[in-house]
Amino acid sequence: MTLPLNLARGPVMLDVAGLTLEPDERQRLLHPQVGGVILFRRNFESVAQVRALCAEIHALRTPALLLAVDHEGGRVQRFLAGFTRLPPMRVLGAIWQHDRARATVEAENVGYVLAAELRACGLDLSFTPVLDLDWARSAVIGDRSFGRDPECVSDLALGLQRGLNRGGMASCGKHFPGHGWVEGDSHHVIPQDERSLQQLRQDDLIPFARLAAQGMGSVMPAHVVYPAVDSQPAGFSSVWLQQILRGEFAFDGVIFSDDLCMEGAAQAGGIVARARAALSAGCDMALVCNRPDLAASLLEELSDSPNPELAQRLARMQGQGEPVEWQQLIASETFAACQAQVARLALPDAALRGPQVGEAY
Repeated sequence: MTLPLNLARGPVMLDVAGLTLEPDERQRLLHPQVGGVILFRRNFESVAQVRALCAEIHALRTPALLLAVDHEGGRVQRFLAGFTRLPPMRVLGAIWQHDRARATVEAENVGYVLAAELRACGLDLSFTPVLDLDWARSAVIGDRSFGRDPECVSDLALGLQRGLNRGGMASCGKHFPGHGWVEGDSHHVIPQDERSLQQLRQDDLIPFARLAAQGMGSVMPAHVVYPAVDSQPAGFSSVWLQQILRGEFAFDGVIFSDDLCMEGAAQAGGIVARARAALSAGCDMALVCNRPDLAASLLEELSDSPNPELAQRLARMQGQGEPVEWQQLIASETFAACQAQVARLALPDAALRGPQVGEAY
């Protein structure tokens, strides 16, 4: 049996192509600049398969590479067969409008089920919660947001974070400082939000500040330009990342770039320039997704960028506790009770229905 390679985690997170690792992918994941892997729907076939894939990746090196996924609920849920169907966050926001106590408990249940199922497969992190406000302008955000009210978004995101922590997982607030106002999709364009910093402070920044004060594990900035604050997109801006997020909000978790292959990152240049710009601005990890050719180029050319806090920050993002067997998890009475409540939230008109008889909130 090949022993894992002793190698510190680097500042690059990559993806892989399929259901198992190819030889060239194994070699790439052993590069010292790599620190994590993000999985997509194409990497999932079944609970048993994705658990085996996670084990295969974790066995490559020690400390193990971080394993992450975009698994929010609603239309952004990568793993489906066998997993609890999670509601879009807008459902929780609608409940909050008439029953705040119930909504925050529901949010915690969602976070717990989400984290427990992913941890049972060996994943460390889901990039959630979405802290963007729903200004009814952004189709790419839309029902992924808890709502328009920053108090609602903050309350429910804190509930979700408590549930994630119960399930052994840290949180990732996105997309700092707020993607909900712009109409453009940063996957395809470079959106601009013309509002002033004062306007952003009054609304969009509130959930990020509140979660930063309550132990948020990580943040993902937006590929959006806020020209009244800085000419660079937030993910390449030391003003946003170092002065405001780290300085003003005293945030000491991991800053993950959004995918550097998105069009919203093109302003920074080619892939190497993008990664250098993101890391220089204050990101801890640079994500390169769906372009193995660019990933290979980046690893060839990216020089070491000393970050003395990187190892400690990434260690805090590692999933807590040994992953339990899937059958053991679903047989747990605590999990089953939460799962039943969460599953009901994904049904049509869930926000219009009150708690079921016998449920406590």
